[in-house]
Amino acid sequence: MSRNSYNRHKMKLKRLFGIRGRLVLLALILVIPLMLERARSLEDARAKQIAATSREYKTLADHTVDAQRQVISSVEAVLKSSSYVYALGTEISQPCMVMRASFRVDLPWIRSLSVVDRAGHVQCSTLPGMTGLDLGDRQYLKKVQVSRALVLSDYIFSRATHQPTIMAAYPLKSSDNGRTGVAIIAAVDLRWMSSVMNELGGRPGVTALLIDSNGVVLAAPDDLASTLGRPLPDKTLLPAIVAYESGTGAQGGAFTHRPPGEGKRRMSFAQLPGSTARLIVSIDEAKVSAGINREIRLAYIQLAFVCLMVLLGALLVVEGLIMRPIQTLAGIAQKLGRGEREARAARHELPTEFMPLARAFNTMATQLTTRESELLASNNRLSVIATIDTVSGLANRRGFQSRLDFEWHKADQTATELALLMVDVDHFKLYNDNYGHLEGDACLARLGETLADIATRTSGFAARYGGEEFCVLLPDTGTAHAMEIGEMIRDAVRDLAIPHRAAASKNVTLSVGVAVTRPNPTMRPDDLIEAADAALYAAKHAGRDCVIQHGRHDPPEARVSLAS
Repeated sequence: MSRNSYNRHKMKLKRLFGIRGRLVLLALILVIPLMLERARSLEDARAKQIAATSREYKTLADHTVDAQRQVISSVEAVLKSSSYVYALGTEISQPCMVMRASFRVDLPWIRSLSVVDRAGHVQCSTLPGMTGLDLGDRQYLKKVQVSRALVLSDYIFSRATHQPTIMAAYPLKSSDNGRTGVAIIAAVDLRWMSSVMNELGGRPGVTALLIDSNGVVLAAPDDLASTLGRPLPDKTLLPAIVAYESGTGAQGGAFTHRPPGEGKRRMSFAQLPGSTARLIVSIDEAKVSAGINREIRLAYIQLAFVCLMVLLGALLVVEGLIMRPIQTLAGIAQKLGRGEREARAARHELPTEFMPLARAFNTMATQLTTRESELLASNNRLSVIATIDTVSGLANRRGFQSRLDFEWHKADQTATELALLMVDVDHFKLYNDNYGHLEGDACLARLGETLADIATRTSGFAARYGGEEFCVLLPDTGTAHAMEIGEMIRDAVRDLAIPHRAAASKNVTLSVGVAVTRPNPTMRPDDLIEAADAALYAAKHAGRDCVIQHGRHDPPEARVSLAS
């Protein structure tokens, strides 16, 4: 074969197996097997779609359970913090006022907080009209006094609002041994819990409900809102779920159920952790299959249309007018992905038809570079702002916790001591009442400057812990030196001579609690905080305006075990 004949043969093969020929071949490979297997694939697709729907809703149900779990966790956190705030309020004989002031109104899932005494009477509440209400016969109150942990009720009607709700109860941690109350309760808004479930609603043949242990509907998507507060229509479903749990020992699962007079349903359920409530998702196969069959038929029509368009496109489109520009743009995208921000599409490399896309691509690359720089700058600013207290100029609690973790790890590695001073402004509430909050902030700012100066001179770290409470972290510092620094802080504040006509000394003074330890793997940073806080409590108990070392003069109720 001559060289010219070989080249002609090569060109024919190239045209035959060019982009158009390959697209035609690919279309035939896709269409012929699909048409032959159409009857079988229809049933397979139906089964897979039903299974996919089941998996999808199981995943959504799991996410919903997680969301409900977060609601319960947040309710528990609010109850714990409110219990602590109420206990602090007893020290100034105004626990109810303190609790009401600390209650956050931006929590959509909590209607109210109330304190209940041993007889079941409401002593204090954030909801007007609840004080004095008798709840002594409520089972959740009896359970919380026995378990001394978080307790959730079943579906009940509130005696104060006459609205359906579930109640969360938590034992009250009061500093007066329970004389002012034994439990703090929260009313959970079921409407908010229903809004969490809206992602599970709105599809034919699928229902999702949250029920209590008696089968009463607690929460539902908007399309099933009429079932709220009512028992399940299917009386056989709850016994079937209980039987499944008894047989498997699990608090969730999936099984097939056939309600009386209805078709087969696929049931998935999961129990909400910490309660007897269950989230149930039911899929009616008959209704789901009708939609799936229509979608499959439509898919085949679309497939035939796509195949026809592919065949026509393979005959009309030239590879060089499409593939080369796409490859050029893909190469530029890869360069941008590797960090080459100056990569751009050149006009001479692309046909005229691709120039609008190239210009848009170049503009996007420029904007991406600009926004990346702006985002980096914003993140840097936010990182600083997030750890600084704007009133005192010191680190805030988040910044303090980060520094404490670092110094704790460092002291553990070097086997050195770590000291913590908890500092509280004496009678600061009276200061605010007498001088106003603006003067109170100015006072905190001056105290922050003083603490920052002392911390710099002693190689320490000062932060505002919260309210009128500050803390000073002293690495590689023993008890004696820590006490000296505590006295230095107290004297420095007295030297400021900030007037305080409501205080006995007529000037602003500080109480300081000192705790020192040598970290080891069996301890936690929170142990040091608790010990310093206990020493601060002892300083207040001793009359304020003093520095107390942990364990030296602590009353029994303020002592914290701190291994060294």
